[in-house]
Amino acid sequence: MSKTSTESVRHALGGATMGTRWSALFYTDPGFDAAPIRSSLRAAVEEVDAQMSTWRPESDLVRFSGAPVGQWMNLPDRLIAVLRLGLGIGRASGGAFDIGLGDAVAAWGFGSAAASPDGIRAAMERRREPAHELLELDPSAGMARKLGPVTLDLNGIAKGYGVDRLAEVLTGFGLKAGLVGIDGEMRALGLRPDGRAWTVAVEAPDPDRRTPHSLLALEDAAVATSGDYRHWVDVGGRRLSHSMDPWRGAPLVSPPASVTVVARTCAEADAWATALMVLGVEDGGRLADRLGLHALFLTRDAESGIRASGRGPLLARTTGSGRGCAPGAARTDAAPGHQVLSPAARRR
Repeated sequence: MSKTSTESVRHALGGATMGTRWSALFYTDPGFDAAPIRSSLRAAVEEVDAQMSTWRPESDLVRFSGAPVGQWMNLPDRLIAVLRLGLGIGRASGGAFDIGLGDAVAAWGFGSAAASPDGIRAAMERRREPAHELLELDPSAGMARKLGPVTLDLNGIAKGYGVDRLAEVLTGFGLKAGLVGIDGEMRALGLRPDGRAWTVAVEAPDPDRRTPHSLLALEDAAVATSGDYRHWVDVGGRRLSHSMDPWRGAPLVSPPASVTVVARTCAEADAWATALMVLGVEDGGRLADRLGLHALFLTRDAESGIRASGRGPLLARTTGSGRGCAPGAARTDAAPGHQVLSPAARRR
């Protein structure tokens, strides 16, 4: 271990946000005051929640959803940026990622109120148009308007963006290395003081316990997972995931157990994990191949437990079945000299 790493002081900060927890891990020289960083990290995630929450009636997102069709509305720059990214991924995914599913999410009981049979019926019967056809943005003016009725929901991208904001705070304080996250969505900056990559576990899709399925060694990369095993509703004795089918206005019927995406930013990873979850292994895998996305699909196999299918240059070799960790690029000890997962490095 280097002299630098032995002299470094480890800081592990965290707090509540968006109904879950945020975390930040980084190392500094002795005597470094981390209090200003803690305050800035807390303020960053609070800002994201205040702008993009569907649980807070005063949020900018809720106010925009309730605005009359055709009326331009001033919105914060960060919300405009997330809307723009969400609409772009919506187009690129053929509508699989859709930020206009707020009515369906609420109707099925995944919002702040209980499920509503009437709301479910209305969500499934309405003619659905994707949000990228119903919103118009003017980023230079900081304005947006709806071209048709739509209720927005950013739960598939806002946490990832919150992670990116945590990373921006660290870099703003001159820190070039660290690991930040919100509820399992993670972003790694640089390397640890000893030269190792940051190791992040891909969770096994088990609703009863938290165990790792495989390990990712990350350098300057983000990872997000969408799964069917943490949030669900029981309908007629059948467990339905919180992930919505954007064309039906209802939970997905037979989705993968989980989809994990490694990307440059956590907002991108978050949104693409949702899109590929909606598309499934075959269609999602083909889209991942075409766009060069780095994705790990986990599906349930009655005989062998969990089957893994990796797509994209970073995860293509992570394929197989079993009840433990998957083999290949997603399993590494992150030692110096070993390949780590870094989409940014792949582009250099």
